[in-house]
Amino acid sequence: MERSANLLAATVAAVVPSGILAGALSYGRVNVVPTFEAVPLDVHLTFRVALFGANGLVMPVLMGIGFVGAVWLALAARGRLRVAAAGAAVLTAVTAAVTRFGNVPANDEVRAWLATGPAPDYVERLRYWGVLNDLRLTTAVAAFVVLVVALASAAVRAPRPVEMAR
Repeated sequence: MERSANLLAATVAAVVPSGILAGALSYGRVNVVPTFEAVPLDVHLTFRVALFGANGLVMPVLMGIGFVGAVWLALAARGRLRVAAAGAAVLTAVTAAVTRFGNVPANDEVRAWLATGPAPDYVERLRYWGVLNDLRLTTAVAAFVVLVVALASAAVRAPRPVEMAR
């Protein structure tokens, strides 16, 4: 593949899933989490567990594609864009690690509450999940912003063809 086509494909593969992931986590934080707090606990827990099922496939796929895309871009790019893409890959990996090793076990705990009832410290456990969610939201948005700023900066620095007067 020609270098410019490879760079373009890598850019799309990095930016699109990164933006979708940041947007999905932002939507959840701004709209879904407050909704949890506005409904009775049994509705909250039932909906939350149903949401885990939908997110259990979508989010890891977005994180994986975003990570691979950012690594591809880091390999295809040069200079500051390469560094930014590598940084976005690290941030996306942190997002995935927080999700896998923090949110998923917390989700499993919540899932068990449907059968047994909430733990005595359920408010604190839900708050802990919220801290983890905010952390992965921050790293996902940071990965997207790093990519967008680096690409915009590269576009501004790129030489422009000289237009001839007519």
